[in-house]
Amino acid sequence: MAKTLLTGATGFIGSHLARALVQRGDELRVTVRDRSPVEVLETIDCEQVRCDVTDRRAVRRALKGVDRVFHAAGLTSIREGDAERMFEVNAGGTKTVLGECLRADVTRVVLTSSAAALGPASPGGTADETQLFTAGHLDIPYVNSVHEAEVEAMRLAARGLPLVCVNPAATFGSGDLHMTSTRIVRNFLLGRVPMYSGGAFCMVDVHDVVRGHLLADEIGGVAERYILGGRNYTFDRFFADLGRISGVAPPVRVPATLAAVGARALGIAGRPPLHPGELSAARHWWTYRATKAKRDLHWRARPHEETLEATVAWHLEREHDRIARTRRSQQLQYRLAGAALGAADGAMRTVGQVFGRNAPAGP
Repeated sequence: MAKTLLTGATGFIGSHLARALVQRGDELRVTVRDRSPVEVLETIDCEQVRCDVTDRRAVRRALKGVDRVFHAAGLTSIREGDAERMFEVNAGGTKTVLGECLRADVTRVVLTSSAAALGPASPGGTADETQLFTAGHLDIPYVNSVHEAEVEAMRLAARGLPLVCVNPAATFGSGDLHMTSTRIVRNFLLGRVPMYSGGAFCMVDVHDVVRGHLLADEIGGVAERYILGGRNYTFDRFFADLGRISGVAPPVRVPATLAAVGARALGIAGRPPLHPGELSAARHWWTYRATKAKRDLHWRARPHEETLEATVAWHLEREHDRIARTRRSQQLQYRLAGAALGAADGAMRTVGQVFGRNAPAGP
């Protein structure tokens, strides 16, 4: 029986991956930090060891007797205020864990990266694994940190680490206890998304992401990376589908500049429902194609409708009363704000038409 180490097992992808590894027959060891919520691991037959991925000695101890490693630990939220901590965990932690894997001479390492490490595609297009990274100027700490983590990983692969990298797109499904991926769905159900601007993203089911990890471990090429992505959604279509499934009215689309103003205005009395960093990132096209994973790993994504319906159902089951109560009390003020900004945009366009100028177009 193979002994496998998994970092990040209390996370969204990690907890699903832990169950799959046990079902595969691996003897599983997982790392947990001192303050990690370990309830998600209670039904999983695994050995827990205290380890922060930035602590080299702890990582070295965790690797004793291990054959294979899945490194899925990291910080994911673009709302994260401490960019230094994000780089410390995502880039520094990856360098530490994989460096110790090379030292321990493990037989296989699967790195959970992100499709965002490639940067966004051109508007209306899709990116693949060959895209050059040019997103540094966007100044999104999460994107830059996962890109740097991949650079470090590939350097170690060039030195002999038997590494394969998977790059999941925005991961949806049930079980996102920490709201690392599906918080936008929860906020939508709570009526906390009053507006949005243009842009698009790629969605994939968490169960398909896990299957991609296992396939990469079994047949993936060393020093190769594989995008795991399903449906590419414009936010227009995404919110329309959410509205159809949940019965909640979609938010108002406004230009990015007005959306940023609205988010700041709504945050004056407290934490804004939309963070400026999220709005800035959402303007871009985080859209990808998984041709390589389909060809080389024989991987496929399930229908996107199934994934979105499962995500909505999970949030409704967990917080049905709160969603119903909060939506009644908060949705009106948020939607009024969105409508006001939409009206302002319409007025700007009308003025432009009256004076014979090009009206400012929303992205």
